[in-house]
Amino acid sequence: MEMTSIIDQYYDTLTAKYAGKLLPGHFHALNSIRHCRTPESGEVFVQCPECKHGEWQPMSCGHRNCPKCQNHETSQWIDRQQTKLLPVPYFMVTFTLPYELRALAWRNQKKVYTILFLCVSSTLKDFGLNTKNLGADIGITAVLHTNNRKLDFHPHIHAVVPGGGVDKDRRQWKKKKGKYLFNQKALAKVFRARFLTALNEEGLQIPQGVPAEWVVDCAHVGKGITALKYLSKYLYRGVISEKNIISNKDGRVTFKYIESRSKETRHRTLKGEDFLYLIMQHVLPKGFRRVRDYGFLHGNAKKLLSLVQLILHVFIKIIKQRKRPIFKCPCCKSPMVIVGFRQSSWESG
Repeated sequence: MEMTSIIDQYYDTLTAKYAGKLLPGHFHALNSIRHCRTPESGEVFVQCPECKHGEWQPMSCGHRNCPKCQNHETSQWIDRQQTKLLPVPYFMVTFTLPYELRALAWRNQKKVYTILFLCVSSTLKDFGLNTKNLGADIGITAVLHTNNRKLDFHPHIHAVVPGGGVDKDRRQWKKKKGKYLFNQKALAKVFRARFLTALNEEGLQIPQGVPAEWVVDCAHVGKGITALKYLSKYLYRGVISEKNIISNKDGRVTFKYIESRSKETRHRTLKGEDFLYLIMQHVLPKGFRRVRDYGFLHGNAKKLLSLVQLILHVFIKIIKQRKRPIFKCPCCKSPMVIVGFRQSSWESG
């Protein structure tokens, strides 16, 4: 079931019902996805250097919420992360905003998401520096998710943390032993206090009924590549795969998902326009980065990371940069080259 056909079918009813809630970024996402790999998204003229056959080919839209795009970017991100992996246990720490704050987050996405990243990273860093826990600077890869499995608005951050850190005073690596990182309840208590303080400092009114206890989940995930591949599924290509959209009939769309606790496959059916609005709730503000690295995993700490890898005897495999898929000549199967370009009609208009 293609998202393009669903958008075409319900675009008018969506805009009529949710006109007051849809933002310019939502319309841009909708139009990008519906025109993806059509002439409206732009075209390139490719020609075979062997047999001279030439033809126009439609371009992909490249939008980070398009279910057909960004596979190359996902692969590149995993490649980059693999060069940072260490032979230590890894942990995934999940920080979730309570239900009472979701409306505030929706109305003030850039501010609240920025605060969320800051409070998650500072909480984890300080727990790592505490000598009772580790007494070292840790590394963090944090990824913002805005949905649960049913695709409801549910902002939370997954943080992948290697089990160890750098003691800068002693210039040594300190390894975390066992399958335990930090106390979940203590993390939640500190995170809650910092988040609410930051909201006040930003002048955002805290709604009544915010619970006294928040939820932070800290789990041992074995090798880091397992967690990173899990997170990569949600970095690009939107929040739902087209293969999970199983029905579109009588004005209603049905999709499947796996229930987190029972691991059973469930189905959810919505009116077509409501389904599209559900998807649009997870389009991030323009320019907002969904994934961020901290500590010795930050882009500015390459020398420190290299030193850690040297200490831990990490064999760094050189990963060749992946080439983008090529056009093959339909006549002789040789690689074709791009020699011309037509601009997207809907964006230029």
